[in-house]
This record gives sequence, structure tokens and C-alpha cells, in this order.
Amino acid sequence: MAGTAALERGQAGEGDKRRQILEGARQVFMASGFDGASMGEVAKAAGVSKGTLYVYFDSKEALFEALTIEAKSGLAEALFSLDEADPDVPAVLTRLGLSYLAMLSRPEHVSIIRMVIGACEKFPRFGQAFYEAGPACGTGRLKAYLDAQVSAGRLRAADTELAARHFLHLCQAGMLTRLLFNAGEAPGEAEIRHRVTEAVRVFFAGYGTTAR
Repeated sequence: MAGTAALERGQAGEGDKRRQILEGARQVFMASGFDGASMGEVAKAAGVSKGTLYVYFDSKEALFEALTIEAKSGLAEALFSLDEADPDVPAVLTRLGLSYLAMLSRPEHVSIIRMVIGACEKFPRFGQAFYEAGPACGTGRLKAYLDAQVSAGRLRAADTELAARHFLHLCQAGMLTRLLFNAGEAPGEAEIRHRVTEAVRVFFAGYGTTAR
């Protein structure tokens, strides 16, 4: 029992150290970008030695990939935690849309997307990992909810994966492009709510079983 407790404490300590390193890496990558960041700067920001850093991550590429995957997978799990048994589809989609746009428009999130885009030409796996951990995961979770609603007769959709993508794109409809290119300010609460209200209306015009 004592040995098991010691092992669990060791595992918890390793998890804390990993999170500490990832937080330091987040600060450095956000400030310097992927190309401008160095493992030495990450170690300093994280408050660990370079030797300790390399025990957890053997390269800057591995560290960046882990950071982006963890950031996106956590967001996808939190945002797209949908109750398939909830019959109030408009309310579910409205809540999702509001949270989705609030997350998408955060300056830090926009910066991460820019970094991944900038790095994935040289390291294609970054883009694939980011896509699978975030957009693909979120779309899959929304698809599962829509599948349940189609089965219950609340929606009609031959392709629920495409329907899920339609809804998310209806919500942001050019907003992300605007932010990525610094072509305008982040949306306020009123714009976000207007976008989501219209997205739900248009979505039901195409996928609803009755006119709304």
C-alpha cells in the first residue's frame, strides 16, 4: 500500500511538472511564436532546468505539438459536452453557438491558430494534430447530438456531419477570417448573440421538421 501511494504521488508530481512546463511554453510561444521560441526560454519561463525540460519533451516541435493538442482537446471537450437526450434543440444549439464564438474570438485562441498555420507548412503534423484535437473532435460531438435528434424526429438531415459543419460555419461566418487578418475588432456580446440567433434560424430552415 505504501508503495502504491508513493507511486501515485510521483505520478501526480509528474503531471504537475508537465503542466508547469506547458504553461511556460504557452507564455514563450505566445510572445515569440514558434520560430522565435527556444527551449532555454521555455525552461526559464517554466522555472525548470533544461535537463528537466528535455526529460518531458525531447524537442521544441514535440513541446509545441503537445501544447496545441492539449489546448484544443480541452476546449473541444468543454464546449461540445452535449446532452443527446435534451430535446430542446434550439436552446442546445444557441448555448453551443454562444460559447463557441466567445472562445473563437479570444485573442489568445486567434494567436494559437496563427502560430499553427505558420508552422504547419514546415511541420504538417502540427496542422493535422490541431485539426483532429479541435475542429474534428468538436464536429464529431455535435454530429452525435444531431444524430440523436434526427432519430427522435426533431431534425431531418441525411448527412449530420455536414449539418454540424454547416451550423458552426453559420455561427462564425467570416468572423474568424476577420480576426486572423486583424481586419477588425473582436465581436462584442451583441454581435455574437445576433450571429448565433441567425445561425439557429437558418439551420432550422434547412434541417428543421417544421417551419420556424
